[in-house]
Amino acid sequence: MDEKPRLRLAPARERAVPINDRLAPLYPRFEGLDHDGPLQLLVAVVLSAQCTDARVNTITPGLFARFNTARAFAECDIKELEQLIKPSGYYKSKAKNIRACCAQLVARFGGEVPSGLDDLVSLPGVGRKTANVIRGHAFATPGITVDTHVGRLSRRLGLTRHNDPVKVELALAEIVPEPEWLHFSGRLIMHGRKVCLARKPRCADCAVADLCPKVGVPPTSRTSTGPKVVKSKTAKGARPDAPSSH
Repeated sequence: MDEKPRLRLAPARERAVPINDRLAPLYPRFEGLDHDGPLQLLVAVVLSAQCTDARVNTITPGLFARFNTARAFAECDIKELEQLIKPSGYYKSKAKNIRACCAQLVARFGGEVPSGLDDLVSLPGVGRKTANVIRGHAFATPGITVDTHVGRLSRRLGLTRHNDPVKVELALAEIVPEPEWLHFSGRLIMHGRKVCLARKPRCADCAVADLCPKVGVPPTSRTSTGPKVVKSKTAKGARPDAPSSH
């Protein structure tokens, strides 16, 4: 039997805001990295590469109790730092980047984390995604953070065809209102974790299924009766401004 033709959807620019509006009440709080200030956020984001936020959040309390300034990290014993962050994986390269990054903070920025994008990406271990997380959550500067979830959902929703994270970021910036950039990124991340899974998306439980062309989704996974109201399971005490970078 031939597959039924899919309904013709509005252009991405016309669907971006409705998608964001539907996801907003589902994910009022973002479950991400625990931090207290820009330095802790920077270190936590570096640790979150190829590691879950939950795992990082078990590491950082002890880590920040031991090292609480950029100078402390810059002058730390590398072996001790490696042992403290070992559960995050890739701990040798992460320890090297954290110490080198903090040495740059001390030498160039008086031990403070800068707010400028160009300054941030000049630091060891800090790319554009990490910089946007820091700027958005530590300095209230709107930015779109593109991790694997945001990239995948943006393509699946037909909001962009790009694979390159920077091109995805720029494409979303053109169709999502600037005040919502950071929130939209967080909502896509949460939706990607809970509903729009990589291998088996739960289209029947998706609040934006009727706005989604389901790019790359097998026909057997596309069944949906329309928008669903999915209750968000938010961890007790989670902050709406907590980020993720993976």
